[in-house]
This record gives sequence, structure tokens and C-alpha cells, in this order.
Amino acid sequence: MAVLTAEPTTQQVVLPPTRPEGRRRRPSLRSRREGRAFYAFISPWLAGTVLLTLFPLGYAFAVSMTNWDGISPSFSWVGFTNYLDVLVDPQTWASMGRTGLLAIIVVPITIIGSLLLAILLNQKVRARTWFRSMIYLPAIIPAVAATLTWKLIFDRDTGALNGFLALFGVDAVDWFNGDAVFGVLIVVMLWGIGGGVIINLAALQDVPAELNEAALLDGANAVQRFWHVTLPAISPVLLFQTITTTIGVLQTFVPALLLSPATGAAAITAVPEANQVYMINVYAKYFAFSQYGPASAMLWLFFLAILIVTVITFKIGGRTVFYAVDPSEKGR
Repeated sequence: MAVLTAEPTTQQVVLPPTRPEGRRRRPSLRSRREGRAFYAFISPWLAGTVLLTLFPLGYAFAVSMTNWDGISPSFSWVGFTNYLDVLVDPQTWASMGRTGLLAIIVVPITIIGSLLLAILLNQKVRARTWFRSMIYLPAIIPAVAATLTWKLIFDRDTGALNGFLALFGVDAVDWFNGDAVFGVLIVVMLWGIGGGVIINLAALQDVPAELNEAALLDGANAVQRFWHVTLPAISPVLLFQTITTTIGVLQTFVPALLLSPATGAAAITAVPEANQVYMINVYAKYFAFSQYGPASAMLWLFFLAILIVTVITFKIGGRTVFYAVDPSEKGR
């Protein structure tokens, strides 16, 4: 009897042709178009960064190595002498101290004040849209116009403030002499607090409602909900505001200059001592004393100081900031 056996069949698998090792697939026409569109869109930013940031920084560093007076075509290289002279100049540290004091006062008041105002404006009250507009309006007024307006208000003879104080028998105060002018500068710097209010208001409205509801069910009161739910949720926004506000206050220049009792070219040398912040000192060296080398060295040292302050703020704030998504989880 014959036995039939089936021979096993083998299925041939056809593999796609492999590319020689080292050769990469050419990008498609669509990807090339997207790449060109990307660089076309960011080209204004790249041009602005190169022309308005990198080139001025490099040029200022080159000038800081010279004794150029800004007028004569001849100059000589002095190396890091200007940096050493600036570091031993008492005026440098005095102006830096005034700038630091201004930041210590203005930055916390701005951050805390804008947060408190945002909490108030986040309540369901009548005409809250009108209140929000009025709070934000000063932030869009140009700094020059705002400073000159406050200068009129604080004027010794015709100012509205002294006129109001006169109703209570208070003698006219000369706000632009002595240390009082520093207080006027603080008022002018706090005038634009509305910008931070709007940012905080948007952050408060972005806090998930279910988190507050869960805390409420657990028996948390209003203060506990704010401290353990709302504040961690808006902490990235507060960190952003702290950094940008600190940088802005450290670079204060226009208000301090315009609060000078003199006008025109004489204003820079007539700035009261209490308002001679760091940038006023730099501006005076440039345009009043024609010391372009030391002034450029001061700018570079100031740039490094602001960079250090920003990095420290990031390091300290990064430990307390709550992120909904862990920034270390890349690509997830």
C-alpha cells in the first residue's frame, strides 16, 4: 500500500531592497517647502537678533577694550583696563546699590500687588470689565508720557499733590530734591502694574476648577485652597513675571532721567543723586563725559550681572514651581 506524504512547502519572503549603508533618503518636496517656509517666517527675528543684539554686543565689547572718546578717529587698545577702572570706581557701586534697592522695593510690590488685584478682579462683581480696563490702561501709556504726567503732579508750586496737602495745612514739599525724588521714581515704576494684573488674571482663570472642587470636598477653606491649589497652579506665571520685572527694573533709565529738574542736554548731569541708577551712570559716561570705553565696559558687566541674577532666579524658582507636565519628560 502506497503512503502519500506531502512535502513541506516553504514561503519565500521578499524583502525590500536595502539602501547602501551611509546613504540617507532625500527629503521630500513637501518637507523642503516646509523648511524654507520655517526659515522665511523666522528670518525677521534672526535679522533682528543679529543686527540689534549680537552685533551691538560685539561692538560694545570691542569699544570697551579701547580709550575711544566717540568723536576722534584715533584710539588705542587698553585691554581690560576699563573693566578694572569701573570695578574700583565708587560711583559704579553706588549706582548699582541704588538700582538694587529700587529692584528690592519695586519687584515684590509689583508681583504681590498685581496678584492681589487679579484676585479681586476675578470675582463676580458688577462692572468688573470696566475695572479691568481701568487697571490695565496705565500699562499701555508710554513711559515718557506717564513720567511727565507724574512730574506735573509732584511739582512743588503747581502740583496737584501739594495742592491737596495744603488743604490739611501741610507746607509744599520739594519732591525733586533730596531723597524724596527716589520715592517719586518708585511711584512711576509702579504705575504700570496693570500689565502684570492681566497676566495673573489669565493664569487664575486657567486653574482647573475640579482641583478647587476636590479641595473644597476635602474641607479646605479659601486660604488653604489658594495656598495649596491656586498658587502652585499659577507658579510658572509668577516665575515668569519675577524674571521679566526684575530685568525691567534693573534697566530703569527713562523715568529716572525725565524726573531731573533740568531739561534738554543738561538733564543727564542734573539728575538728583538719589535717582542716579546704573543706567544713568552709563548714559552720563557716554554722552556727558565721552568715555565710551568705560561706559561699554559698564554695559558688559551689567549684562553679566543680569544674566547671573536671571540664572539664580531660575534655579531658586525652579524648585518651587509646579508644572502640570514634567519639563524633564521630553517627547512625551
